[in-house]
Amino acid sequence: MFRIAAKLSSRTSSSSSALKANPFPTNLSPFPTSSFRPFTVGLELESHMVVPDAIKMINYAVNQWRKERSLGSFRMGLCVLKHCLSCELTEGRDSKHENSKGMAMLARSTILYERGEYTEAIEKLEDVQELTNSYLGVRVGALEAQAGLYLEMGQDDLAAAVADKCMKVVENQRQAKDFEIQRRDFVAHFIRAKALKGLIELVKGNVDSAEEFFDEPIDQKYWDGTAGLTYAEFLHKKKNYSLAKEVYRSVVLGAVQIRRAGNPYLAAGNMSANQLLVGSMCAYGQIEALMGDFYWAEHELGKALTEAEEAHGDPKHPLVAAVLASLALMYRRKAIQEHSSALLIQEGLYRKVIDILKVPSEETKTEGGAPFVDRSDIAALARGAYAEVLSVQENRKDEGEKMKNLAESMWKHPKMSLADALDTDTKVIDTRISRII
Repeated sequence: MFRIAAKLSSRTSSSSSALKANPFPTNLSPFPTSSFRPFTVGLELESHMVVPDAIKMINYAVNQWRKERSLGSFRMGLCVLKHCLSCELTEGRDSKHENSKGMAMLARSTILYERGEYTEAIEKLEDVQELTNSYLGVRVGALEAQAGLYLEMGQDDLAAAVADKCMKVVENQRQAKDFEIQRRDFVAHFIRAKALKGLIELVKGNVDSAEEFFDEPIDQKYWDGTAGLTYAEFLHKKKNYSLAKEVYRSVVLGAVQIRRAGNPYLAAGNMSANQLLVGSMCAYGQIEALMGDFYWAEHELGKALTEAEEAHGDPKHPLVAAVLASLALMYRRKAIQEHSSALLIQEGLYRKVIDILKVPSEETKTEGGAPFVDRSDIAALARGAYAEVLSVQENRKDEGEKMKNLAESMWKHPKMSLADALDTDTKVIDTRISRII
């Protein structure tokens, strides 16, 4: 149980090496050069649906950026994608060329997002909707990612508007001339659009309203992708823990299969395949802790931590903080259930989360700077739990009280108090959007 914490307490960056037992591949490109998996549930494209050389360029651009994550590799990746979008590989109004163009746009937005350019990433996603001859999944993936970025930025009303647009785009497909060709995948897109609307309701704390979008159990063949993860979170909130656990696991396996095949997942930004894998592993670990199986909770959260660090090449990325917070709360729950303490382990993890998520004050926000992404949900939760650790130590009670007051002042959840968030069984840390639902 303490093998992860021991590494974390020495230096954050060592956690990756401590968790290399992860059996899942972590260095496969999300964009293929040649091989494609058979067409399944609207998440991928078949090889005949794109221009192969365009996919090779996309693959190269993304790899260049992720290999170094420097300003130079960022510019190089965007330069390659700009060329891809302006050459004959993506010109033309036929579906094959528009699909290729759409994949390049999704890749461009993903690179911008991973660089922290949220506003521009969203703007680039808007352009995808002009590709009216592209496969429906390309446009749905762009809208889903756009809503996801708005959710991460705390702009829930804008996210809701995009989700409504996504539903309309899917429903309008019924009237499309090629509907019969895409009928086999229409259900998958419809479920994906409904799940996006359900996610927004969960973020707002409206679990009963979210039930409208999961009014019928989702067929097991659709238990993958972002829709599957959101469905599992909904089940978690409804205390259907056993089924939620099954769906979480299915999402993990589906994401791993996509990456092993090297296929393009029709999404971008915080809804990409990498984010999906981290999110499902982390949520699975959370529910294992909830069910009292702390060995497997640590195992799953450990893999999620490795994935989070490798996905962004940065041990201090906010995604890492979200997983660390989940890991710390797992130790908290274990300590309560087993009447132990593990105070030093918990304190070390909370301090790392707080250090990563230095939420700036209003005075430090500069006009015209990078978009402010308020991750105060997780930062406040970590501070609140840290305050508990401090308060049980006689010589640190005053420090704990100050930390508690700070945490409560940061807490913004509309339907849940900080105290409830610490103690409730049904909270879920969604690492995709850095929000607590």
